[in-house]
Amino acid sequence: MAHTLIIKNMVCARCKTTIIELLTNKNLEIESIELGKVVVKNDLKNNYNTIKNELKKLGFELIKDETKVLIEKIKLIVIQCILENNTDHIISKITKEIGKNDSTISKLFSKSEGITLEKYIINLKIEKVKEYIQLNQLNFSEIAYNLNYNNSSHLAKQFKTITGMSMSVYRKSQDWDRKELDQIV
Repeated sequence: MAHTLIIKNMVCARCKTTIIELLTNKNLEIESIELGKVVVKNDLKNNYNTIKNELKKLGFELIKDETKVLIEKIKLIVIQCILENNTDHIISKITKEIGKNDSTISKLFSKSEGITLEKYIINLKIEKVKEYIQLNQLNFSEIAYNLNYNNSSHLAKQFKTITGMSMSVYRKSQDWDRKELDQIV
């Protein structure tokens, strides 16, 4: 019988690789894996606590609470959209995948995380901007375009509000004060 594990902080391909390695070493057969979710074919009764503890050592967390599972799904959708430079209409993508209206999702997210979903999305976008600036491959207008800002001035204003400095100052400082995506909130 297959068992689904919902895993918090599983936000990238390296996370998936790490979890595959851990579960394979525990002789578990993986049926499917995607960000935040692994389906294993084996019975987990004897291994559940061991897996939970091993995941925790690696910075992951097994979650069962329905609300936490929903919040993790929301975060993963947002992160995936930003990683794919597909940030147009994120809220509508979330509502479609989660199956709840935007008001319900926003209230649930704010109550659980202590920050609005919109602010969370902006914070993630700003971290992506920092990455783009650090890579030095795009100019500010191209960065704004990739993240679906109407113009670079709007992005510049949000960047300064969040970081306290302009994008130019950030680029010159080379103090790459970036946060890991799973640590935002």
